[in-house]
Amino acid sequence: MAPKSADAERSCVVTRAAQPPEGLIRFAIGPDDAVVPDVRGKLPGRGVWVTCRREVVAEAIRRKAFGRGFKAEARADEALLDLTDRLLLEAALSALSMARKAGLVVTGFGQVTDALMSSDVTAVVHASEAADDGKRKVGQALRRRLRAERPEDDTELSEETGAGLQNAAIWQHPRTSGPLVVAGIFSSRELDLALGGANVIHAALLAGGASTSFLKCAAALSRYRGGMPETDWTASLS
Repeated sequence: MAPKSADAERSCVVTRAAQPPEGLIRFAIGPDDAVVPDVRGKLPGRGVWVTCRREVVAEAIRRKAFGRGFKAEARADEALLDLTDRLLLEAALSALSMARKAGLVVTGFGQVTDALMSSDVTAVVHASEAADDGKRKVGQALRRRLRAERPEDDTELSEETGAGLQNAAIWQHPRTSGPLVVAGIFSSRELDLALGGANVIHAALLAGGASTSFLKCAAALSRYRGGMPETDWTASLS
């Protein structure tokens, strides 16, 4: 996020643990001494980094850690938690819109299942309203692709892919480089706004820089909401 040594590790002001910037949120301080989330990494001035988890940001507020981090007066209250969520969501939807404009998004149940047989598909997105039956049928198409890639794992893929599609916010079979599954993070209305469609329930992302940017934003949002493991699954997409 920062323009200099962007890949260098940063330390969380709450946990003191050092990790890559992808696992943290940068906060800046405004002219009115209010703490603001710098989710796009573009705000000037000194930054304070907090682990990308809502509960850790809440702890930073409770401990008044922002003032210590900035070494200055810093106003932060509970409203910062929802503001951070909203800005992370806006960043993800903006990135998804850019992917659409780049021609990297396919929508519609039939188009998505057809596209899944292409090696160019890097992720599938299910709206939070997606029915289990629709996710199951998309999962069948995904299993056909994974089975073609790893025929020796037929039983394992059938069981684990189904569980992943139903239960995980962002999931990938651990032994393949197949498409990621992004499920339940975005509502149909939010997908409509980003993709310029109506009642978007399922979408597929084709490989490309704009798709990678969206997936990183989606990972940050999911991680903040508690739905992501600590490991950065987007590392292999860089």
